[in-house]
Amino acid sequence: MATNTDWFVSWFDTSYYHILYKDRDDTEAQEFMKNLTSFLKLKKGAKLLDLACGRGRHSVYLNSLGYSVIGADLSKNSIQYAKQFENKSLTFIEHDMRNAFEQKFDAILNLFTSFGYFEDSRDDIKVLNNIKNGLNSEGCAVIDFMNVKKVKENLVPHELKVVDNIRFDIKRSFKNGFIVKEIRFFADGKDHFYVEKVKFLDLARIKSYLNEVGFSIKHIFGNYQLANFSEETSDRLILVLE
Repeated sequence: MATNTDWFVSWFDTSYYHILYKDRDDTEAQEFMKNLTSFLKLKKGAKLLDLACGRGRHSVYLNSLGYSVIGADLSKNSIQYAKQFENKSLTFIEHDMRNAFEQKFDAILNLFTSFGYFEDSRDDIKVLNNIKNGLNSEGCAVIDFMNVKKVKENLVPHELKVVDNIRFDIKRSFKNGFIVKEIRFFADGKDHFYVEKVKFLDLARIKSYLNEVGFSIKHIFGNYQLANFSEETSDRLILVLE
C-alpha cells in the first residue's frame, strides 16, 4: 500500500504539480491515442483501463473515440477533478496500481511514464502481474515509458521555470538507479520541496521484469507516431504486451 512518505502520493496530489506541467501537449497525447487504437484495431465499445490516469486527459479522449473507459489513479484530487467528465461509458476511480483489478479489460494502458516509481522492484513486478491478470484472453497492454538512455544523455542538471508567478527551481540527477528531479519553490507563503523519482529501466531491465510475469512483447515503438525504437535516438519506449 502507498504511504504518505511515497513521493508520488504527496506531489501528484498538490495543485502545484498541475501548475508546473500545465503546458503539456494535449494534441500530441490525442495523436498518440489515435495512432495506438488504430494500430491495435480496438473495436468501438472495447473496455479500456487507463492506469495512472492523472486528471484523465487520455481517458476523456479515448472515450470520445467510442471506447468504454475506466480511469484509475492514486491521487484523490486528480480523480475528484476527472469525475466532472464522467458519463455512462467513462468512470474514474481511486486505485493503487499495486492492487489487483476487480474486472477484466480488452486493453490496459499505462501512459506517459507512469511506471517505475517504487523503491522495491517487487512492487513493479506486482503492477505488471496485475496488468496481465486484468486482461481478457485476447487483451493487450501498453506501457509508454521514457527512453532512459536518451534521458540520461540529455539530462539538464538545473533549470528555473516560472509558471503562474511561481519560480520553480528544478535539479535533475541520476542517483541509486533512479532519475531524480528535485523541485523547490515558494508559494502561498511558504517554501516547498518535492521529489520525482523514476527507476532507470532500459529495455533489457524491463524485459527481465516482463519475463518474470510471463508477458511477451509484441511491438516496440520509439515515439507517439509509432516509429521504430532506437535506444540512442528515440524519445519514448512504448511496449505493446500480450
